[in-house]
Amino acid sequence: MPSKSSSKSKSKQLSSSTAGDKQLWTSLTTLSPWLLDAVATMGFTKMTPVQASTIPLFLGNKDVVVEAVTGSGKTLAFLIPVIERILRSKETRGKGFLEAIVVSPTRELATQIYGVCEGLLKFWPTAGSEGTEEEGSEGTPCPVRPQLLVGGSNATPQKDLKLFLSNATNLVIATPGRLNDLLSSDYVRTSSFDVLVLDEADRLLDLGFKETLMKILARLPKQRRTGLFSASVTDAVEGVMGWVGVRNGVRVNVKVRGHKDEEKRTPVSLDIGYIPVLASQKLFYLRRILDSLAMPPQKTIVYFSTCHAVDYFAHLVPVLLPEYFTVIALHGRQSSVNRTRNFEQFTTATGVTMLLTTDVAARGLDIPEVDLVVQMDAPQDPKQFMHRCGRSGRAGRRGKAVLLLTKGREEDYVPFMKVRKTPMRLIPETEVAPPEAGEVAEGLEALRKVVKGDRAVYEKGMQGFVSWVRSYKAHVTTSIFRIEDVDWSETARGWALLKMPRMPELKGLQEEVDLQLAEAIDVDAIRFKDKAREKQRQEGTAQRQTEEYQEKMQREKEKRLESKKRNSAWSGKTEAREEREDRRERKRKRRDAERYGKMSVEERAQADELDEMIRQVKRGKADESE
Repeated sequence: MPSKSSSKSKSKQLSSSTAGDKQLWTSLTTLSPWLLDAVATMGFTKMTPVQASTIPLFLGNKDVVVEAVTGSGKTLAFLIPVIERILRSKETRGKGFLEAIVVSPTRELATQIYGVCEGLLKFWPTAGSEGTEEEGSEGTPCPVRPQLLVGGSNATPQKDLKLFLSNATNLVIATPGRLNDLLSSDYVRTSSFDVLVLDEADRLLDLGFKETLMKILARLPKQRRTGLFSASVTDAVEGVMGWVGVRNGVRVNVKVRGHKDEEKRTPVSLDIGYIPVLASQKLFYLRRILDSLAMPPQKTIVYFSTCHAVDYFAHLVPVLLPEYFTVIALHGRQSSVNRTRNFEQFTTATGVTMLLTTDVAARGLDIPEVDLVVQMDAPQDPKQFMHRCGRSGRAGRRGKAVLLLTKGREEDYVPFMKVRKTPMRLIPETEVAPPEAGEVAEGLEALRKVVKGDRAVYEKGMQGFVSWVRSYKAHVTTSIFRIEDVDWSETARGWALLKMPRMPELKGLQEEVDLQLAEAIDVDAIRFKDKAREKQRQEGTAQRQTEEYQEKMQREKEKRLESKKRNSAWSGKTEAREEREDRRERKRKRRDAERYGKMSVEERAQADELDEMIRQVKRGKADESE
């Protein structure tokens, strides 16, 4: 594949003035004048490197595969060519003819792209505006008619189709599921289709959209322009370029170099650091990080590993923050209405606001005025790390990202990420002072008071902790994040738990966990604040104490024992076989751990990447078998 990069080249050097002229928007002489006016009115005089490299190629009938750091302007790099290509299509087509598609992995990102597109189209010349006769000087309707299709919305596929036909939509910005529903209709015609864009292409494949994408591509003509855009073009993306439809595509790889001329995958304007902490102090470091800044950040994003963790900590975090902070929760388990409302509340907030979220808000979203990103947990997949950090420091704005790592083996994550061209600095205690022991003890009691005050919060904490353990076990870098190395007492206190949940990982360890409770707590006596839920709980408790219920439970217990006795011979053989396999697996893991411990940092990174590739292959085979 031909390659084009904005990094240093040994070929003939252009003069600084010539290079600067080529990055001016006015240098795109083939672009419609009103589009140039639009970007100028938005305050953009120069193109970013990815825009300067990509737009001429995409306009010039080239397929492109674009890799550039977050916040580098990729959205305009594909939207402007898409709009211009539709404008250049001179044929007058009726309803049902689709000319361009932009596919996004999440509804939030698709909504954002649609908003940018609408913002550009507002500059289409109306009646009385300056412009040529072709460009609507007499109020000619804009020939670009976009439509947003996302899952979880109130609209049904039937309503989407009705709107598509009534508006004569020719540009669709969508998530894969809803797009596939639309294209399955016989009323949608693709004979005039021209351009396809896959934004965050690697994430589309990671989320398991491969089968849906193949159905979509089967309904599109092969003679078209295709663009793949992402902050990280992975091996998975490289392997699917053929069936996605990239024909002799040009690879655009815009690199960033640090002050030591080292290659980075994050913007220069973004300061990325880490702090080794005790697990019990993680939450209290959040306030310390905020206090270390000269001014409270306008917007802060705090990442957790699971949806249940976000739900739980949304009750606890406000206790530790100043009263002027507004805390908003956002995750994938929320209803579509709540998720959209919370996202809009955060993006449009004018006060000091903090968003607690998961990786659902890690990709592509361009949220203005995000000055600080704090990661309470490292992401399961290392590729997500730079996407999380990249929510801050966008478009040249100064930003700060902080990762909290538990002291010990987790600190190996730093050299691991450096090998992946995402270096981070150690934040010294002179910059962010650790919380005092008395502060932690007092804060922990305040948090536990919240938990004791509502059974709903207590149950969210238990559920959130279990989900965190499962997430921790699922880390791609299993050699760094090992469940065997977790200090359960420290971690449980960091969650302000009143009782340890029952789970296989804690089998035989329940008695060893020290929650350091000031007094014994009867968790069964904790009541719901919601009176209706509390009444329902009390009725359930009373029912379980009746003689009839006890007899029913006894009969079911006897039935289970009888069934177990009948199957004991068979189950005994099965258990013996499983035990042998378990022993072999433990030996293999022990050998792998010993071999891994002797590796260099580079060799470890290669080994982890190989493991991830094997995992992806297995997952792909499983998908095919289904």
